[in-house]
Amino acid sequence: MLDNAEVMRLVAAAHEGDPEDVRRTVEARMIGLSGSVEDGPAGLHYVRTVAFRAAGAHREALAACTLMVAAADREQSPGWRANALALRAMLRIVLGDSDLGEHDVDGVLRDLTEAEAAAADSADPMVVSSAHNVIAIGYYTLRLYELADPHYTTAYELMTQLAPAGSALVTFQVNLAELHLAWALELYRVGRLAEAEEHSAVALSHGLLAGQLAPTDSPYWRDVAGLYVGCAQADGDDPAAAAELIRRHAEPLRAGRYLDWWRFSVPFLAVALARSGRRAEAVALVEQVLAELPADIEWYNVAALTHTHAILLSADGPADLRVALRYGDCLAAALWRQRLQTLHAVRTMRSLQQLRVEHELVARSADTDALTGVPNRRAYDRELVRRAGGAAGVEHTAVLVVDLDRFKALNDGQGHAAGDRALTAIAAALAAETRAGDVLARIGGDEFCVLLDAVDDRAAAEVAERMVRRVRALGLTVTASIGVASGPAGALSDTLAGADHAMYAAKAAGGDRIHWAAAAAV
Repeated sequence: MLDNAEVMRLVAAAHEGDPEDVRRTVEARMIGLSGSVEDGPAGLHYVRTVAFRAAGAHREALAACTLMVAAADREQSPGWRANALALRAMLRIVLGDSDLGEHDVDGVLRDLTEAEAAAADSADPMVVSSAHNVIAIGYYTLRLYELADPHYTTAYELMTQLAPAGSALVTFQVNLAELHLAWALELYRVGRLAEAEEHSAVALSHGLLAGQLAPTDSPYWRDVAGLYVGCAQADGDDPAAAAELIRRHAEPLRAGRYLDWWRFSVPFLAVALARSGRRAEAVALVEQVLAELPADIEWYNVAALTHTHAILLSADGPADLRVALRYGDCLAAALWRQRLQTLHAVRTMRSLQQLRVEHELVARSADTDALTGVPNRRAYDRELVRRAGGAAGVEHTAVLVVDLDRFKALNDGQGHAAGDRALTAIAAALAAETRAGDVLARIGGDEFCVLLDAVDDRAAAEVAERMVRRVRALGLTVTASIGVASGPAGALSDTLAGADHAMYAAKAAGGDRIHWAAAAAV
């Protein structure tokens, strides 16, 4: 049995330990549970995808994501589907940055907006928290700060219900601090100083909270939180103290080879140094970091460092440097406009996605029995037409016609409210014995029909027997009589007629039983 808490522990192990070892362990578990990696549960597909990504195998992670989408759909899990789509969006962004042939912004945005809709349909707080976090990372990577912020916040709030303490909560607050620092930095580059200062203040509050939440035995998280507190204070009243704070917490991170944190902090450290009268030191720092950047560094990190360098050089420099800075300012403004255009595109997609969801809800409502929540006669009749035309792609179908014994007496004696409660409970009992792909419909007042695909006669009989026992176990005065028949999909009308006659035979024999339409061996 796999629970979501175990999934999240494996994800943490992939991030903090050996991702290849975690992946091999998970694949062996998937084969043990389902016979193959492909047929494994969505939660383990999630771990496998994360492990590939943590190991830097992004193409393999993307292929794993495709299997995860299929697994989530197979399990009818909107929460895991949301995680899969958001992960796929992130991986497409990473691959698109290094290979223009993989660049697909429209596909990324579709995945993210569909992931948002799927997350809204899930009730599992742990899975939904993970989905919101991954969606937030996708939007943040696209510099769509306005969209990432509420997802990080929701992920944090959900996690506080599950784990009131721990590194997961620190991670969310650190992510929020980084988001607002990056937002502030970009606002500074386009001359929107007041807004930038507001986001620095928000980043400070998240950094301080991250420091409070950081476990006492985790110097790593205390250093990351302290680093971001210093960055948020670089434009404050005491830049010298901010520079000292950044350096104090950056040194152990650099020593531990956590260089991404360090590089992110350099523009803030340079600003703090320059504002405290140490401009030459700030220039030397930025030039050293620029010279040491790896070839695969994200472009926006290079842009932040380069623009900071230009500002420092042009402050008291010759006119040609100020001309170069103006060119950089023009590029920053163009990037800001591009960001706003992408933001507009996402909001348009969201509106279209909402319309699609509302349309599906209306269509689903028209096909759903309002009392029991199972498909109604309209949906059932359409399914029969579809199957008669061969669209279902099945060769053999078993039909179960269910009629309730003594339901009229219950309804008349105890009232319609009692009858409604009984119908709702019985529908749930019947549904508990169906599989994904089976059809259970309420086709009359106290009559249901079940269509089972790819089952032999014995399996169909066992399903019907379990349904009878489940209804009996409800402890109502009502029981179930079930007629069972099976036959080729092309002769479905004959099979239905046989199941209907068998149901009446079950009732005539006293009810609370099944009866076969023919003397099939079971």
